Amino acid sequence: MDGRRGTDRLSLVDTESVKNPMKPLISEAQPGAKEERFSAPELVRVGLRNAIMSGEIAPGTQLRQDEIASRFGTSRIPVREALRYLAAEGLVELQPNKGAVVKSYSVDEIIELLEIRIGLETRALYLAIPNMAEEEIKTASEILASYDAEPQPEKWSQMNWQFHKVLYTPCNLPRLLSLIELNWNQSSSLARLQVSIASGKENPNREHWHILEACRKSQVKEAVTALEQHIVNTQKSLLAYMRRQKLRSV
Repeated sequence: MDGRRGTDRLSLVDTESVKNPMKPLISEAQPGAKEERFSAPELVRVGLRNAIMSGEIAPGTQLRQDEIASRFGTSRIPVREALRYLAAEGLVELQPNKGAVVKSYSVDEIIELLEIRIGLETRALYLAIPNMAEEEIKTASEILASYDAEPQPEKWSQMNWQFHKVLYTPCNLPRLLSLIELNWNQSSSLARLQVSIASGKENPNREHWHILEACRKSQVKEAVTALEQHIVNTQKSLLAYMRRQKLRSV
């Protein structure tokens, strides 16, 4: 993978959320929406996390504690606790003299996260296939069918995650699954959108069907090899996309 290093930052696409980051919070994060199920810090954490993951709050946005507290109807103490949790998840940076900022990732960092995906996810798939039930194969197939039919790139990354999660869950290792999800979350919604745009849909989903068919046939080695190549191809597509963007900006 020589020659892939750089310092480019993925450009922002949601300028409205930068202007007013608290405005578009989804209904699940509204004050009082789930008070019976969440404590105040959890309510704030879940609301902010969902807004960041969906792209409603863009990378680079400063998260002002007083605005967040007002939005969720809490004091600033639960907000500070929620921001510490989000920083531990890699979604937020706590910067000196600036406070909390939604994390943005360089191309180098996205490539590294994809390398981590290879290590974690190939192991999970290797362990999951012997435990995979027909119901899980069916669910994964339905996700891919919906993926094939979906025209909006901003929805592809979530479908992609749903597909992979279904495949890995039968490994029955909660800590490994948690690490996989954490690694996924650490790449911002914008980065995943850029990866989706860079990769397109046709080739990645063809690769998904190939992985699924190998799983259905219990062909462990073929499935794991196909998964690794699938992630490598994503890296290559992202790097090619960024090169094209550079040429256009010259």
